[in-house]
Amino acid sequence: MSPSSLDRNPCASALATLDRVAARTPDGRTLFADLSLAFGRERTGLVGRNGTGKTTLLRLIGGLAEPAGGAIARAGSVGWLEQRSEPGPRETVAEALGVARPLAVVARVLAGQGTGQDLAEADWTLEARIEAALADVGLPGLEPGRPAASLSGGEQTRLRLAALLLDPPDLLLLDEPTNHMDADGRARVAEVLGRWPGGVVVASHDRALLRRMDRIVELSGLGAATYGGGFDLYAERKAAERTAAERTLEAAERKVGQAARQNRQAVERKARRDRAGRAFAMRRSEPKILLGAMKERAENSGGREDRLAERRTEAASTELAAARERVERVRALDVPLPSTGLAAGQAVLTMEGAAWDAPDGRRVLGPIDLRLVGPRRLAVTGRNGTGKSTLLKLMAGALEPTQGRVDRSVASALLDQEAALLRPDETLLDGYRRLNPQATPNAAQAALARFLFRNAAAGRRVGTLSGGERLRAALACVMTGVRPPRLLILDEPTNHLDLDATTALEAALRGWDGALVVVSHDAEFLAAIEVDEVVALDGGS
Repeated sequence: MSPSSLDRNPCASALATLDRVAARTPDGRTLFADLSLAFGRERTGLVGRNGTGKTTLLRLIGGLAEPAGGAIARAGSVGWLEQRSEPGPRETVAEALGVARPLAVVARVLAGQGTGQDLAEADWTLEARIEAALADVGLPGLEPGRPAASLSGGEQTRLRLAALLLDPPDLLLLDEPTNHMDADGRARVAEVLGRWPGGVVVASHDRALLRRMDRIVELSGLGAATYGGGFDLYAERKAAERTAAERTLEAAERKVGQAARQNRQAVERKARRDRAGRAFAMRRSEPKILLGAMKERAENSGGREDRLAERRTEAASTELAAARERVERVRALDVPLPSTGLAAGQAVLTMEGAAWDAPDGRRVLGPIDLRLVGPRRLAVTGRNGTGKSTLLKLMAGALEPTQGRVDRSVASALLDQEAALLRPDETLLDGYRRLNPQATPNAAQAALARFLFRNAAAGRRVGTLSGGERLRAALACVMTGVRPPRLLILDEPTNHLDLDATTALEAALRGWDGALVVVSHDAEFLAAIEVDEVVALDGGS
């Protein structure tokens, strides 16, 4: 389907209907306009490049924001699961579930301390429903009084999903629900959404989750396009659509060139006729009345040719403009990783009995024996909380083992999920020169430009960048210095990347000749970068 195939005739059973809706950023930039869509009791995957307005669209559907134009009608309850929500330091699991008060009522009645009102309000099914909801999201036996902040980021997301299961809304909205989740968490979310009796709209770049959708809605600079089926069918149709649009654009560009050539040829023919006419008139052998008639015919003919050339140019230009509208003009992301020349037999990293204990004496990781040689690719998998990030820090030298040893034979760079080596309040240029103090301003500008941060973009503050932009900026800073690393260590690199950026990163890493260690729960990403070995900290992923 093309971007013009908008759902402009929402069915009567729609849970949310958008009629010519527009949205703008706080600084006035238009995200989308004239957007008409309907969402019913089906699973819809919402995709698009970072910055196209996916989260904004979810907020509009949920009534958490007002559109800049158009109208939104809702027919049923709406639940919202945002991408990240940090619990308060004293917030309990029960409070996160929204059941602290009704649980307290039941507890007072059971303790013989309840009032008549407590007895009337007591929900005797609540505890069973809480247990079922927690089991559904893979958190069985979670104590209501446990601090919510003690859970991992992925577990907190699952906890908030369990809260929605207690009183299921008609339409469920989710923003990147599987970010920060291990493989088990991702599978649990997919299973819950697969059984959801109402409607689901999920913004995600998780290809496995998108495969379970009934349809895909893509947001782009051209608006919204709807594709029936899951991710694979969407990708297939999108590729065919892009190829057809590019061919149409090429044909339109050829027509513009052809029109220009025809116009030049017409001008040249007229010039030759004019020269011949002037030469004829100079002979003065013909009556003046005949010369005047010939001049008038020449002027009339020239006028017709000018009008024909104008119409020809206008038609070709109109066709070209229409073709360009079908091809979204967004600069393709490129990640130009430099060659390392790492030899196949060169030692890169050795760990012998390496372990790390927390300051309270708790064993977090290890002991581990590991040897990495040459440009091999190692994937580290495991459940949340098994020490994957700790292992990466030991490899990079950000932590030293409390037991055993770690030998690092080549320069390395560690990029965590937030690209924390960059500071939110500094500009890209300042961050580059802080990390590469030997670089001149011109050299820093040139290095950032290679990663598509050209001219004024190099002056952007890190805190304003999207997740994908921040990763690209961090790669620019560590990979283009005087001594680029031969070992690249990545912690969940695709968590904040859109589908296009993920594909570009996969291509770059696949073609890179350095050693790579990566933590990821995205099995497709690991397959795409062609890992040689998998270390599963918990015995499986």
